[in-house]
Amino acid sequence: MVRPLDVRQPRNGSVKLYYLPGACPLAGHIVLEWIGAPYETVRMSHDSVRSPEYRARNAGGTVPLLEHGDFTLVENVAILGYLADLHPEAGLLGDGTPRGRAEVMRWLGFLNSDVHKAFLPIFNASLFLQEEALAGELARNASLHIRTLLERLDAQLAGRDWLTGTRSVADPYLLVILRWAVNHDIGLHGLSHLMRFARRMEADPGVQAAILAEEGVLA
Repeated sequence: MVRPLDVRQPRNGSVKLYYLPGACPLAGHIVLEWIGAPYETVRMSHDSVRSPEYRARNAGGTVPLLEHGDFTLVENVAILGYLADLHPEAGLLGDGTPRGRAEVMRWLGFLNSDVHKAFLPIFNASLFLQEEALAGELARNASLHIRTLLERLDAQLAGRDWLTGTRSVADPYLLVILRWAVNHDIGLHGLSHLMRFARRMEADPGVQAAILAEEGVLA
């Protein structure tokens, strides 16, 4: 049975974010908290993203989905960039220079195209294999690859508090990645810069508010 949409409205507003707990829309949720403008969230389930009602909004049946008035937007990177552009005063797309913006987009692209996609064999091995017996080996190989990508991110954070030097929309996406890594036993041992980053992010009031709203617990 398809469950009805569960709409939470921590604040009234015309920006609405559809999410699944534990999924990448948490990044946009954190950005909305950092911006401080009114917004709504819609908690989805694996059933409700397949419902005709939701597919009428998003034919792909995926999250995140952002609605802003009559404008509908999908894809995490596009949503993060759009939110930052809506509120330039928040300074979440670099230092205001073309190079600063390009650096944010560079690392957003890396997180989305390289690191996020590297988790797919762990999340859903059947996309790549018909033989279930090989799924474990595929997941192990994916974990090793993810570890090398995390090492690159750890090196980028050496001497920096934020991924691109200043706080940006890339930082919440990185936190999502790190939470996935820990939850899937990839671990952050030996990656001291990433561990420091994760602790600071999890102490952030906006991060805590978003996680509490989605998962019912503090980070």
